[in-house]
Amino acid sequence: MIIKQFQDKPLAHYSYAILSGDKISLVDPSRDPKPYYVFAEENNAQIVAVFETHPHADFVSSHLQIHNETGATIYTSKLVGADYPHKTFDDGDTFSMSEVIFSALNTPGHSPDGITIVAKDKKSKHAMFTGDTLFIGDVGRPDLRERAGNMKAKREELARAMFQTIQNKFKQLPDETILYPAHGAGSLCGKNMSTDSSSTLGKERKSNWAFKNLSEKDFTDHILADQPFIPSYFGFDVDLNKSGASSVESSIAKIPFLMEVATVEKNITVVDTRNEIDFKNNHLPNSINIMARNEDDKIETWLGAIIAPNEPYYLVVDSITKRQEIIERIAKIGYEAQIKAVVTLANLDMEQSDKFDFSTFEGRTEDYTILDIRNRSEVQEGKVFANAVNIPLNELRHSIKIIPRNKPIVVHCAGGYRSAAGSSIVAKEMKEVKVFDLSEKVNIYK
Repeated sequence: MIIKQFQDKPLAHYSYAILSGDKISLVDPSRDPKPYYVFAEENNAQIVAVFETHPHADFVSSHLQIHNETGATIYTSKLVGADYPHKTFDDGDTFSMSEVIFSALNTPGHSPDGITIVAKDKKSKHAMFTGDTLFIGDVGRPDLRERAGNMKAKREELARAMFQTIQNKFKQLPDETILYPAHGAGSLCGKNMSTDSSSTLGKERKSNWAFKNLSEKDFTDHILADQPFIPSYFGFDVDLNKSGASSVESSIAKIPFLMEVATVEKNITVVDTRNEIDFKNNHLPNSINIMARNEDDKIETWLGAIIAPNEPYYLVVDSITKRQEIIERIAKIGYEAQIKAVVTLANLDMEQSDKFDFSTFEGRTEDYTILDIRNRSEVQEGKVFANAVNIPLNELRHSIKIIPRNKPIVVHCAGGYRSAAGSSIVAKEMKEVKVFDLSEKVNIYK
């Protein structure tokens, strides 16, 4: 049994290919199936199975596309109520592939329909693919399925289910079982995940807080506290994964491209992915600056947090050479179908952001309304400015009315990336007041 791990860094997502003989099974594949196809070609092997541990909230899976293109059987829990062709895979069910036997464990907690996939080969090598149930150093958050999916569940119920899962479901597995989660540090599906990409069940039994001798109440209190925010797209992706997404290539191919434009439809939001300096110097009206300069700019998360599911938008890229890359990243969360057109900008004057005189602000911060758009958990650890108004970035578009308008506004986050988006949102909606981005200058005050 050879296990290949694939990483999607911006979403902190891990997916897997398990090779035995000339057959391959996949676990929780990303939206683009090409890397798995390349792996199959390199090993002269056939993809015969796709395991979905649950309907994912933070990315769109390619399980249906892979089924349509390879004939692979999709395995998922009967509790999902999946609308795509599949075989149910629950407690006691097994699937044999060459020298590997896969078995299912129902492991609710992150979701009511989650399963863990256990793989064992003839050499008694054990591996477990835990999806969003058991992470390295943590467990999956239980608060994502109250408003989405075929089976809605309250967070308290799922927290208690997670306690039972951790207490009882893995007892028969040996300590040397290699643990492969669906996410690592940086994912919004948990709060204290390790940067390690794999572990062993024995190590987690010793070091993961969830395996400590806790009462059910202490366990549930801990897992429910201080969870990250929930982006708008999470419920949308749960439902999309339950039905199965269309081919990523055909979906992307439908998006129009317009070159060197100076105007677009009024009242349609424009998402501008260029560098903040270029954006501030010139941009289309009604624009929001969500940068996509590199993998460290998490456009997937912030686009899905700021733009609502099914909300149409124009997408600005700085060059035709960036078009495909950025669309493919957006397709990972299923937001490509909402793009009215991808555009590059004409070399004409359009709108500029207000010029920020930092020296004036530095000496008289009381003359400004300071807007802190960090998450509430970040603010609880300490304010940068004592008099700042806190509205998290993901809530900003719906909270404009509560921002004071009697002073110029300075927007800040923790390092500058989010404040570029936040200041553009506020400036778009509040034309009667000056809006400035503190950007990286915030580091002076930390």
